[in-house]
Amino acid sequence: MSESWRGTTILCARKDNKVVIAGDGQVTLGNTVLKNNAKKVRRLYNDKIIAGFAGATADAFTLFERLEAKLEKYSGQLTRACVELAKDWRTDKYLRKLEAMMIVADKDTTLLLSGNGDVLEPECGVVGIGSGGSFALSAAKALYDIEGMNAEEIAMRSMKIAAEICIYTNNNIIMEKI
Repeated sequence: MSESWRGTTILCARKDNKVVIAGDGQVTLGNTVLKNNAKKVRRLYNDKIIAGFAGATADAFTLFERLEAKLEKYSGQLTRACVELAKDWRTDKYLRKLEAMMIVADKDTTLLLSGNGDVLEPECGVVGIGSGGSFALSAAKALYDIEGMNAEEIAMRSMKIAAEICIYTNNNIIMEKI
């Protein structure tokens, strides 16, 4: 029987000039939890950009390195760097085999990147990826218009809801904000 790596919930919430990316810490192989405190969210480009990944860990690290190089090359222009990374990801013989997705954000823009060449900006202030991404996204959309809830509160509560529903998501939530 072939075991597969599972797990990850990444959520980005943007509200009132603040942006947060949150990720859970669980890494699962088949029906076994291998790690509870994986860090799937990080800062890039002199802490001006935050990013979270879902998918194979080694692939994600490769993509983080490639994105960091593109950000350096294009002076921190997030959209330009992401479009160039997506082009490489889709056309490069090695990169096109990578199995991961990313959410990246700076103070102005949130983007979802995939190996299909997608560079998508969400219509609303939230986006989620990974095995529990749709659960977290649904919760975030429901919480978004509640007066007094900020991006950090929306993300934390949504991630906790996802952890209650998705067996591949835990409550060890790591969050980065701008």
